Amino acid sequence: MFIDELSHIRLTKGYNIKPFNCDDDDLNGFLFEDAKPALNELLAVTYLFENNDRTVAFYCLSNDKISADDARGRTVFSDWRLGKFQDTQFENLHSFPAVKIGRLGVDKDYQGKGIGNQILDYLKIRFSYNNTTGCRFITVDAYAKALGFYEKNDFIYLTNKDVDKATRLMYFDLSLLSDI
Repeated sequence: MFIDELSHIRLTKGYNIKPFNCDDDDLNGFLFEDAKPALNELLAVTYLFENNDRTVAFYCLSNDKISADDARGRTVFSDWRLGKFQDTQFENLHSFPAVKIGRLGVDKDYQGKGIGNQILDYLKIRFSYNNTTGCRFITVDAYAKALGFYEKNDFIYLTNKDVDKATRLMYFDLSLLSDI
């Protein structure tokens, strides 16, 4: 299944979400209980991929930044920052604009079919080639059980300070795809 075969819908407060169950109470709860309040409070925007009967997948986005303080010490990000911007007009930047994937879920009947990978590819392309606000990174606070999924999709750990935490901050550098 390809996501371009599905309806792609921006959630609105009056929209009736079709059935969805990804076997994760937190993700299911977010979609049905928190997505509309987050939209109303301008905290996150949720997008749905649907067929005639079900919500096949969803993701939500919000603005974010990667702070130089988030990656103190010797990390891939700090090495990149020093190598890229040292001795330039940007060397004193303390934060870099990003878009955060707040939640991403695929219905259990559609898991293992590459839909999550397609959504990440879609977002990478969307923010690389139609970057209207100055957004350098995609970030995610990845749950431990999803780390391999994000690694496989070329996301990098921002720091080692969160190794034993429930989530780990990861990022994807959009300039890898764009003509920057």
